[in-house]
Amino acid sequence: MKIIIASAAFLALAAAVPALPAIMGNTPAAAKSEETETTEHISAESNEITESIEAPAITQEPYRVLNCSTGEITEVSVRDYVIGAVAAEMPASFEEEALKAQAVAAHTYAERQRNLQRKAPDSTLGNADFSDDPNKYQGFFTKEKISHYFGNNYETYYNKIAAAVDEVLPYIITYNDEPIIAAFHSMSSGKTESAENMWGAEVNYLVPVNSKSDKEAPNYIDEAEISKDFVKARLEKVFEGIQLDDNPEKWIETGEKSPSGTVLEVTVGDKKVTGNDIRQAFGLRSADFTVEYKDDNFIFTTRGYGHGVGMSQYGANHMAKEGKDWREILEHYYSDCEIICDK
Repeated sequence: MKIIIASAAFLALAAAVPALPAIMGNTPAAAKSEETETTEHISAESNEITESIEAPAITQEPYRVLNCSTGEITEVSVRDYVIGAVAAEMPASFEEEALKAQAVAAHTYAERQRNLQRKAPDSTLGNADFSDDPNKYQGFFTKEKISHYFGNNYETYYNKIAAAVDEVLPYIITYNDEPIIAAFHSMSSGKTESAENMWGAEVNYLVPVNSKSDKEAPNYIDEAEISKDFVKARLEKVFEGIQLDDNPEKWIETGEKSPSGTVLEVTVGDKKVTGNDIRQAFGLRSADFTVEYKDDNFIFTTRGYGHGVGMSQYGANHMAKEGKDWREILEHYYSDCEIICDK
């Protein structure tokens, strides 16, 4: 798949939102395609990476969710929230064991976020636990939105997701008695990435693991062709004060890559930035990329889709097809963690 980007509208949109890749890929895959990008709800600036919280007490207390479009705060049962998060984040056509793994990850994320909000409240949320903004938190669909997106497949897909959620609802994932940062992404470049390489902070359980099957996922390799003029305007806007050479071939030069493929260092004009900075600046599918300048255009070739940290959804689905259950999937992608139950 090749995406050609050359419009001012893209530039305006990119400047308006903090996590453009999430916006670009937030359509539910079950409704539109077999490919999905998870929300970028963990970033280098997030306190969630290093914040310590108290030991979890799993409850059935409803979550308080802020509706960003209306400003209303709605109480959503744990079950309905997890169903809505799975529907928003993973294709419903995926294997049941993969859906279960996603459900436990979604539940874990919600529990951790609620605990963090109570410890250090975000005033923009009011008294909500989190919002339905997919650029800041994990995706969530109400039952009405699920019905809209699944259309004629609503009953089949909803029942499939609900059955998966019901089987694992009492469980969350912990590390040192704390709910983990349950990061997930669509597909890695064949090996997942560390939190340290992606966000600058080490997390003991978010480390690289094998996910070779991701290379077989749809659109694993992708190209984005972007005009010279657009690249110049975007670089000057994102990296304020940057000085660009007269030769466009020297505007973006990639350097060291991690063992997982992430570009760790990029020379942009007279500045040093990260591959993730470039990924977010241009809405690339991943930070594992190469760049070529040809015929007044920059051609970015990416591998994988998403930040690459934690559970690969396509990897999880492949493991499920091989007969692995949801526990084995989670234990593979979240190293040395414990799955606990409130029963």
